[in-house]
Amino acid sequence: MSDTKIIEITEKAVEQIAKIFSDQENSEEKGVRLGVVGGGCSGLSYKIDFDYKKEKDNVLEFETFNVFIDPKSSIYLKGVVLDFKDGLQGKGFVFQNPNATNTCGCGESFSV
Repeated sequence: MSDTKIIEITEKAVEQIAKIFSDQENSEEKGVRLGVVGGGCSGLSYKIDFDYKKEKDNVLEFETFNVFIDPKSSIYLKGVVLDFKDGLQGKGFVFQNPNATNTCGCGESFSV
């Protein structure tokens, strides 16, 4: 199943993922997994990792890599924007979640 409406990934984040992905030993089946797991100070945490496609994953296709999102995480990631920041306040991927009712100070966990 392919669904590009689940999450928006900014051009800057796509460029950074493509750069990191090209530095890895990857096969065509391997991609980037975005997910949500229980934990963190607000109850749920974002997860980014390299992984292989699983049977029920939603797949977002990009030029040089695919993004995999499991159905359960899709519920929490709907409407989220993944960006990459590289300013004086730090460097890294940032999830902007309009559905979050509470977030922690580090920005890595949230509740809905």
